[in-house]
Amino acid sequence: MKHFKIYGPPNIKSTLLPIVYWLLLIASCLLSVTVNAQRDTTKKTTIDITSSYKPVLRPPVKIDLAPSQMNVDSTRPSLNYNIPAQNLFYSYQAIPIKPVALAMDSNLYLGLRNYLKVGFGNFSTAYISGGFSFGDGKKSLINVYTDYISSKGKIQFQDHTKLSVKATGSYFTPKNELYGSAAITQEDNYLYGYDHSVFNYKKKDSIRNQFQDISLRAGIRNTVAMDYGISYDPNVEISSFTNKDKLTESSLVLTAPIKKTFGEAFAVKVEGKADITSYDTKGVVPNNIKLSNNVFQVAPSLSFSSPRFSINGGIIPTWNNGTFVWLPNVYAESQVKGKAFLLQAGWVGRYTKNTFRNLSAINPYLETLTTQNNTKEIEYYGGIKATVGKHFNFSAKAGFVRITNMPLFINDTASDNKAFVISNEAKVNDLRLHGDLSYVNQDKLTVTAGLTFNGYTGMQNNAKAWNTVPMELTSSLRWWAFKQVMLKADFYAFGGGNYLTNGNIARAFKGGSDLSAGMEFKVNKTFSAWLDVNNILNDKYERWHNYQVYGLNVLGGVRINF
Repeated sequence: MKHFKIYGPPNIKSTLLPIVYWLLLIASCLLSVTVNAQRDTTKKTTIDITSSYKPVLRPPVKIDLAPSQMNVDSTRPSLNYNIPAQNLFYSYQAIPIKPVALAMDSNLYLGLRNYLKVGFGNFSTAYISGGFSFGDGKKSLINVYTDYISSKGKIQFQDHTKLSVKATGSYFTPKNELYGSAAITQEDNYLYGYDHSVFNYKKKDSIRNQFQDISLRAGIRNTVAMDYGISYDPNVEISSFTNKDKLTESSLVLTAPIKKTFGEAFAVKVEGKADITSYDTKGVVPNNIKLSNNVFQVAPSLSFSSPRFSINGGIIPTWNNGTFVWLPNVYAESQVKGKAFLLQAGWVGRYTKNTFRNLSAINPYLETLTTQNNTKEIEYYGGIKATVGKHFNFSAKAGFVRITNMPLFINDTASDNKAFVISNEAKVNDLRLHGDLSYVNQDKLTVTAGLTFNGYTGMQNNAKAWNTVPMELTSSLRWWAFKQVMLKADFYAFGGGNYLTNGNIARAFKGGSDLSAGMEFKVNKTFSAWLDVNNILNDKYERWHNYQVYGLNVLGGVRINF
């Protein structure tokens, strides 16, 4: 038991102090009434209080924060990254060399949809190019392009004129795109490749090779993947090609590809194609020529693709003017484990129609055709391609090609050598080597180069591969030196081949080179100035025997964007 002492009301230290205080107050009042005596203030009053209460502090409730240890996940994650290289890849192909060795498509894009580019230069050269765009790009879009160039060389009738107008358009639905195009091109070339000391053509129109090409194309393709993974793109193209007062050639090309995917790896594709051509001549002695040139194909194939390996296997049954052949269509690519390059190999076949339209695009000094033999190629190839670092890309390919019915261009030695006729080679082998590389640094600097070798052997109808080139080199540079200045350069070189002269005498022609440079200066958002200097080395080479190109030529002008 504990005893508590209280010394007067001010020192109460218990929960009973208020009650005791009032009891003492009442007792003191009663004593003051009954006893008439003075209190002794020197003495203190003490009261003993006995209590059984024992204060106890309750222990606090604490939360147990000790978690159980997690199990270690020993599974090794498999991280597959498929990040494409931020570079561009280029394909190279032979470009027909015309008398004017100009590289005019500098195309400084200023972000505006319409432009007009005009320029003038030596050789009385006039150049106009324009582009116009209509539509919002979401529901419809129409683009119109036009180009015109004309020049007059120092040799008599060494003139050239070309005008082209093309319109393309698309109409978009929620799941499809309906597209089409219309184009018309008129080109005037003059057969000036004769001995001017012996022959004298007073009328310029008598040696004019004027081409007119009109083409229409339309098709529909799906823009959204269908429920069953089917995609399609059927299209039709109609063209009419004429050589003034000499011939008319009409073509109809129907293409119907359809593709079905199975998951992300497998796909089945079937493509049908019908290429129908009608050819008629005018004024041919002794009789005009009328012929049809038709090729029909069906190309089924099965493909498999993965991040490291892809393969396509198929065949192409083909009916070439009623003769049935089948062409292989097998090619594959595989990434070498731990390496940054791909191996590629293939066994492929193709048919090239030797229409007057296609052949004159290669050699514009072609005489009227009397026959059309389409070229079949079967190629076996292998190669590599790779991306090195962030900017370099390169590829190399070696192939062995078996060619049937290869057209060779020879001078018309029966007359004055000014035009070319076709000498058909029934069978020839070609050892073809090709390599290209590029350096791309965003959109500031682009450097490309390509090299191709051709070695023709095993010919039966011709002693040489007339007017072919054993080597071609192409390269280009585009450099935004400053924000408003773009510098460019192009270089083309080829090795010399062989040609026939009078008396069927074989001779070799020299190779040639063409170096061009130019610049564009953006004055403001609307105006820019441009300058092209072509054939800087002033090499008056002959890609086609007797047809010398222009030498050094300068062309400059302005471009307006609106």
